[in-house]
Amino acid sequence: MFITDIKRVVEQISRDKGIDRDILIKALEEALKSAAKKKFGNRIDIETQYNSKTGEIEVFQFKEVAEQITDPEIQITLEEGRILDPECEIGDSLGMKMDTALFGRIAAQSAKQVIIQKMKDAEREAVYSSFIERKGDIINGIVQRIDHGSIIVNLGQTEAVLSADQQIPKETYRRGDRIRAYIQDVREDPRGPQIILSRTHPNFLINLFKTEVPEINEGIVVVKGASREPGVRAKISVVSSDSDIDPVGACVGVKGSRVQSVVQELRGEKIDIIPWHMDAAKYVCSALAPAEILRVIIDENKHGMEVIVPDEFLSIAIGKRGQNVRLASKLTGWQLDVKSEKQYNDLMKEHYERLTSLPGVSTALADALCKKGFYSVEELGHAAVEDLTDIPDMDETLATTLIEAARQSFSGSQRRRKSVEKTNTSARQTQTETETQQTDAE
Repeated sequence: MFITDIKRVVEQISRDKGIDRDILIKALEEALKSAAKKKFGNRIDIETQYNSKTGEIEVFQFKEVAEQITDPEIQITLEEGRILDPECEIGDSLGMKMDTALFGRIAAQSAKQVIIQKMKDAEREAVYSSFIERKGDIINGIVQRIDHGSIIVNLGQTEAVLSADQQIPKETYRRGDRIRAYIQDVREDPRGPQIILSRTHPNFLINLFKTEVPEINEGIVVVKGASREPGVRAKISVVSSDSDIDPVGACVGVKGSRVQSVVQELRGEKIDIIPWHMDAAKYVCSALAPAEILRVIIDENKHGMEVIVPDEFLSIAIGKRGQNVRLASKLTGWQLDVKSEKQYNDLMKEHYERLTSLPGVSTALADALCKKGFYSVEELGHAAVEDLTDIPDMDETLATTLIEAARQSFSGSQRRRKSVEKTNTSARQTQTETETQQTDAE
């Protein structure tokens, strides 16, 4: 046979390639069955079986015991059958062991190709099964090559792809460099499993802290969320299930040793470690640190918060190019609108003046509306009549009149705003056309 020691080969391939032994044996059985069919045709009834004692794949041809032979390829006489099995009867099916040497060179080659293909399929399946279980983990690899900006990483069993958009900006790698990355996805593909890596995913940051902070692995400290602008700045929120353990201190480590290890891996990315709080407003205040917060106004309907800070803290709260408030918003899941105290007071003054400009709204009534939480014409326009009737001297008729007047005022200001925007857009288009004509003329 073309395989002289099947048992030894199966054991070696199973060990070297990490393929299940039973899968290989099944592939060999199917390969020999294919070879027999190729040699003798599809009409014959063939079965293959691995003999674990001899380490041989045995091939059996089954023929029906017939009283009259009409097709010798699939039938035998009762006399011939009784030689194989003295107790056989007409209609029985008897298996006869075939000499695999008769299959011929072409059939053996065909069987070899089937085995190779089955081995490749089994190897791909083994790799996929191995890595699908590791999805969401950090993995180490060696840079194999750079392909159109993407880094091809050798993971030993297979290769993985770290695309350009999943790389930390300004970091560079050369062939042979060691690299750590987060397994973002594992996809099945006819060419083999596709391992997608990332160094920009927030979970990469979280997993790095898991490797550096034993309290996270033990479940004492829990990471509640993370947001990143890769290579520049990140925020991560933590909480402790043990009141004696400070979650922020655990993540920072002695003299900042733990957080510095993560910072070095992320090429100097600054990391803010935030204490998580069940109270959304307190959580947002922590996320905007080191800015001091004066007031937080929550809008549950829009899932947003208006955050008021002292004038001198506005730039700190917003951060460079809006980075601090943007990361805080991603971390907490709330849409944040940060205003200075002066901006807020000016806006409230403007809203108050617009309220008092409504027909029949005196200063005293405007104050009463503000106490009820209606600080602007827009908020009043969205109110229901029953929301206003418990204000002193307010009846349903007056409430209805006020709400309608507020809606008209609000709609009018929206139309004026759209008109201004349309005029500005038209002016910009005219300017662009003029500049284009001047360029063409030149």
